[in-house]
Amino acid sequence: MDKLFIFDTTLRDGEQVPGCQLNTIEKIQVAKALETLGVDVIEAGFPISSPGDFNSVVEISKAVTWPTICALTRAVEKDIDVAADALKYAKRKRIHTGIGTSDYHIKHKFNSTREEIIERAVAAVKYAKRYMEDVEFYAEDAGRTDNEYLARVVQAVINAGATVVNIPDTTGYCLPTEYGAKIKYLIDHVEMKEAILSTHCHQDLGMATANSIMGVLSGARQVEVTINGIGERAGNTSLEEVVMAIKSHKELEIDTNINTQKIYPTSRMISSLMNMPVQPNKAIVGRNAFAHSSGIHQDGVLKNLSTYEIINPKDVGIDDNAIVLTARSGRAALKNRLSILGIEVDDEKLSEIYQQFLELADRKKDITDEDVLILAGKETNKMHRIRLDYLQVTSGLGIRNVAIVGLDIAGEKFEASATGNGPVDAAIKAVKQIIHRQTTIQEFLIQAINKGSDDTGKVHMQVEHEGINYYGFSANTDIVAAAVEAFINAVNKFVK
Repeated sequence: MDKLFIFDTTLRDGEQVPGCQLNTIEKIQVAKALETLGVDVIEAGFPISSPGDFNSVVEISKAVTWPTICALTRAVEKDIDVAADALKYAKRKRIHTGIGTSDYHIKHKFNSTREEIIERAVAAVKYAKRYMEDVEFYAEDAGRTDNEYLARVVQAVINAGATVVNIPDTTGYCLPTEYGAKIKYLIDHVEMKEAILSTHCHQDLGMATANSIMGVLSGARQVEVTINGIGERAGNTSLEEVVMAIKSHKELEIDTNINTQKIYPTSRMISSLMNMPVQPNKAIVGRNAFAHSSGIHQDGVLKNLSTYEIINPKDVGIDDNAIVLTARSGRAALKNRLSILGIEVDDEKLSEIYQQFLELADRKKDITDEDVLILAGKETNKMHRIRLDYLQVTSGLGIRNVAIVGLDIAGEKFEASATGNGPVDAAIKAVKQIIHRQTTIQEFLIQAINKGSDDTGKVHMQVEHEGINYYGFSANTDIVAAAVEAFINAVNKFVK
């Protein structure tokens, strides 16, 4: 099978998103996760842009063993000098240099000519080759560069020693057929020698993954991607989408080095570190990517997963799919949920429960297991669930964060206090002291419902207990109280 190299630029292009900047320790954590994931090249930063970026490239080079560490530069000698210095500890190293090639860039950005741009491109590659053998060249805005001129640039930099030539659709402008044709034109009209072409597509028109796949089908053998598709403006090509598209279509006879079972945990880690929640309907790693609420879909999935799932959730590190009960769910989904809860009913009883279920689902956004038990006429623990009686927190700069929590459990009162790394951490630690259950918070999202300092915050929390994930929700003008209530909401789903 052909090898497709995965070039991850989460730490460079992905980190350019406002509010997503990481410190060096966090960048090392991400780089080591990318190494475990199996990416071939990690673009660790743009060393000349800041001392912090320079230091991050140095430290990542020390921390990572087998992936190639890449540093970005402009086609400027000083940039290349600094990048080479930053990469001095890397076991495998690459300089990624380049210049804009579209007329938009040549005329308006550089006030130059096509011939001068080729000269600068060749000079940059030759200068970088003085430091290391592996040099990648990017033709910025190649998506809007005419193919004949682009081929001249690509041939010139390959002749100068470039080992990889990156063909970026910098503005996300190209249609998939157009981008694929561009890659094929270069394959057909350039003497590639030992070099390969790389895709680098953006999501401005929502076609980054499609363009990247078309580039691969047309002969590119490296794709430049980010985890969760993060990046400037609308984002970059998503690693998980490209990798799973390639894996799902075995007839392509293309393989990657990615350990796909590490995709979901890596996605969660990046989301948490960069404070970038993953949209629920995001392909592959979104919360709803393997959730089924339509009755027709649920019935099919319950009979055979392949009816509506082309990917096994376990292949990307997700435990299982989810059958979500809504007003669109059918009898098969309700019967399946009843069976999971230990209740077996005949068809007549199921029809009776189903009618009541539909009436409830029309009124209620979330149908819980307790709702299903009530519909089935079973006694529930509704009156004996854990309730938050009161919450008192002390927090601020220079003082300890302390929380005192009062809970009502089956009518009995409990109180505990704890300190923590912030008021939310302290309050949840106090709750854990009372409930005595081993839990891990896997996801903690806060969303403002309206604007202003007195706005209501909605908290979504995913809590793991004994290998199963439970979801909790709450909304409150006090965000600490909302977090505690969301945690308790999740805990109530497994505490009997």
